[in-house]
Amino acid sequence: MKLFPYGHATHPQWQMACGLVLAQLRAHMALPDYADAPTLGLIYITDHYAGAARDILDYLGAELPEVTDWAGTVGIGVCATNAEYIDEPALTVMLCAVPSDQYRVFSGVMPLGGGAPFRPHTALVHADAQTPDVPELVAELAQRTDTGYLFGGLSSSRSQVLQFAVGSQGHVRGQGAVGGVIAGGLSGVAWGAGVALVSRVTQGCLPVAPEREITAAEGNVVLALDGQPALDVMLADLRISLDAPREALAVVRQTLVGLSDAGEPGVRRTGDFGPDVVVRHIIGVDPGRRGVAIAERPQPGQRLAFCQRNVQAARADLMRVCAEIREELEPEEVTGTTAAALAAAPEVSAPHPARRIAGAVYISCSGRGGPHFGGPGAELQIVRHALGDVPLVGFFAGGEIARHHLYGYTGVLTVFVADESADESSD
Repeated sequence: MKLFPYGHATHPQWQMACGLVLAQLRAHMALPDYADAPTLGLIYITDHYAGAARDILDYLGAELPEVTDWAGTVGIGVCATNAEYIDEPALTVMLCAVPSDQYRVFSGVMPLGGGAPFRPHTALVHADAQTPDVPELVAELAQRTDTGYLFGGLSSSRSQVLQFAVGSQGHVRGQGAVGGVIAGGLSGVAWGAGVALVSRVTQGCLPVAPEREITAAEGNVVLALDGQPALDVMLADLRISLDAPREALAVVRQTLVGLSDAGEPGVRRTGDFGPDVVVRHIIGVDPGRRGVAIAERPQPGQRLAFCQRNVQAARADLMRVCAEIREELEPEEVTGTTAAALAAAPEVSAPHPARRIAGAVYISCSGRGGPHFGGPGAELQIVRHALGDVPLVGFFAGGEIARHHLYGYTGVLTVFVADESADESSD
């Protein structure tokens, strides 16, 4: 698997932005390290271009006839390698060189299982937040994959909410052509077992107190933690007092809760959250019942840890997930060819030869980016510093999807791993 061609641009006129992106794609496709005949395109546009979505797709499809399948969506912002475009007209495109029998584009008119036999191993998912029961639909879709792992996000837009879904396998009979731009529901790309992926979730926050068991709850109010009144536990964990309400309120506003089911990894020995933790806001307190209200309906038996989100926590957690991906992909032993490439490679400018990353998708919350990481573009700079200049595209979402969960204020980083056997055979 060679590197995936990619391009990104901003311009008030979508035609100019598409022209700039096409120039980058073609330049990459002419290089020996990049794929020259990819058939799957991922496209993300900001909501400034939402009204021209169909024209953009038609234009790219006409200019890139070899690309038979497209998937993507709209976001308040989009991102690419070392770049983020928030609240400005922009688009980003990556062409994935994946065998045609190892992926399927799906949507409401192209459901999984509706075409040729195909076993979904994992899936990239784009969803409309206005669709009823989205969390349940995400969980159901995860069950239809062999691994139960999804990655993706909810479309975000101040105007039209839309998704791109063009599949060479065709639509459900009787539905007719939809032009590749759809509204509502879920869509995306299902990947076969032959597509190697590594994915991590960064919550952007760190626990500030021990993890505790929810022993009593009613509705969205946690009443007891480890058998003690939840409000009393929170005040003790955060070292605040209701006798100083202003100071206490300021701390509580910066505090969230991390929830995990019994038996799932919550706070790990490394002091961060495990992948099954979902972070939710504290929305109030119940002094009468000594409870804490959260933006979730907790159940007794779940685990809860108070946590905080700030620039330092966000940067530290993103660097952690990048390090985990880097360590997983760097082999303990490398071939002679890889060793020579490592010695000759610049520090950051080229993809790291030992990591075998063909491309990456990064989906971050629309509430992240910019000041949340200390400056414009800082979030993507952290990823680049850790992984190198690997092809990367993504968008800023209204909610993030990883495994079978729907998250908020998180980032989901997924990399496509090139086939190592091809490198070994050439050594």
